[in-house]
Amino acid sequence: MADLSSYPPIDPTAFDIIIIGTGLPASILAAATSAAGKTVLHLDPNAFYGSHFASLPLHDLSSFLHSQTTVATAAIPSSSPLLQPLSSDCGDYVAVQLTSRPLYSCLDISSHSSEPLELSRKFNLDLVGPRALFCADTSVDLMLKSGASQYVEFKSVDASFVWDPEESRFSSVPDSRAAIFKDRRLTLAEKNQLMRFFKLVEAHLASEYNSESSRISEVDLESPFVEFLKKMRLSPKIKSIILYAIAMANYDQDSVEVCKDMLNTKDGIARLALYSSSAGRFQNALGSLLYPIYGQGELPQAFCRCAAVKGCLYVLRMPVIALLMDEGDGHYKGVKLASGQDLFSQNLVLDPSFTVHWPLTSNPGCVQESPSLKDSIAKVARAICVTRSSLMPDLSNFLLIYPPKSLYPEQVTSIRALQIGSNLVVCPSGMFVLYLSALCDDADEGKKLLHTTIRNLFTHTVSGNAENSSSIQIKNVELKPTLLWSALYIQELTMGSFESVYCTPMPDGNLNYDDVIDATKKLFHKMYPHEEFFPEATSPGNSEDDGRFSLEP
Repeated sequence: MADLSSYPPIDPTAFDIIIIGTGLPASILAAATSAAGKTVLHLDPNAFYGSHFASLPLHDLSSFLHSQTTVATAAIPSSSPLLQPLSSDCGDYVAVQLTSRPLYSCLDISSHSSEPLELSRKFNLDLVGPRALFCADTSVDLMLKSGASQYVEFKSVDASFVWDPEESRFSSVPDSRAAIFKDRRLTLAEKNQLMRFFKLVEAHLASEYNSESSRISEVDLESPFVEFLKKMRLSPKIKSIILYAIAMANYDQDSVEVCKDMLNTKDGIARLALYSSSAGRFQNALGSLLYPIYGQGELPQAFCRCAAVKGCLYVLRMPVIALLMDEGDGHYKGVKLASGQDLFSQNLVLDPSFTVHWPLTSNPGCVQESPSLKDSIAKVARAICVTRSSLMPDLSNFLLIYPPKSLYPEQVTSIRALQIGSNLVVCPSGMFVLYLSALCDDADEGKKLLHTTIRNLFTHTVSGNAENSSSIQIKNVELKPTLLWSALYIQELTMGSFESVYCTPMPDGNLNYDDVIDATKKLFHKMYPHEEFFPEATSPGNSEDDGRFSLEP
């Protein structure tokens, strides 16, 4: 990195809020606080926007993952000036060390062909894959309301498929009545079951505005969704499609012992309604899902542009090396940049990779490492695969679902795979990118989930071992595609906060961003309880005006 001591000073030096890191939650916060009339400084030590939500060229993605896996966290000696009281015009402060910690582990990058490496700059690879937006979900509504939609273009995901372990092939996911009747793999009895169930759900949702007689009982609504589906006498195949390919449940809903997120009927029906209402919302969308042209990294950049229009100040390639704490009460007051400049704000929002060596309030000069980030009970196993041919003939962009236990008996979580083609400008022409993810308790479990899935899909294993390669035909794909390049890694799920210093979440294990946006909205209201999250005035017109949402055919 260039010498930052000669970096032009930032002016002004005091802000309502300083945000470090340009991930999607941080970028939404920057846009929301700017829209609320706050003065905002948005910093990022990286040379690109998006942080852990970025889309990067192949070489850049490899470098970022390596840096975040092996990042140094050596402590600054107690004699360092960073830990000594500092004098300023605003009072006396002590600078508290701010360091990074690795949020990725077990990184395994394998290259089976030189072609992807030679075309590195033609890739836009997502760190957060697989991701897609439902046409009717919170992300789309927020982009319409905030005005971020004018900075991103989308294409629809062509189709969704679910793995059928009995037939060892993928089956299409019926997302409408027409799709149900056209599906030749469903028996007449299964079609009738699905139609009756969808009619029941539609009647229940309509009863919220009309008669109460069609409503599902409160007892059923609070019961596990899987039990309600059994009560409806749906076949195991149909039940699996609804739970894992439409409601997008993460854990095995049939096993109370291993299920860490049991979906109740009320939430399950809400997810069915989201899936159903997404189909047909946009005229050019073939199904329920959307994907941004140039990759998921376009989303944080769109919100950054909204923030900049409202006056947010942006500085990239600028590390923050310390927090300024009041010497008297130990409360946060500002930050020290790598350039040496001190800046002040009422609130601070950190990228989740940062760790604060927090001072004891009784003795601000004594520094202790703070439990700044709370690890969740799970991790996310992710993989990015580059191939030369599509997994499905005549289709480029589609979602694949492996329900729990569909690949092996110990598989307790769903595995999702999203294939994206060059028509979305994420890879060179003639190539395809496949993103995989699954929640896991530890790295060993995560690696097993990813390796098993890759062996099921490609002719090469991730290690490139020729002895394990095969060209076995599967019923709905002529030949398994050849794996050209892959990256596997385990990502931490983290979230935390301290007094007036807050932390944004890492990407979660879901397909869409609803939970990330909900957490971001709560963080905004925690800082500014009397402010509206994106006032209507920030986006003239009706937020339901779908004409302002750019979707290419």
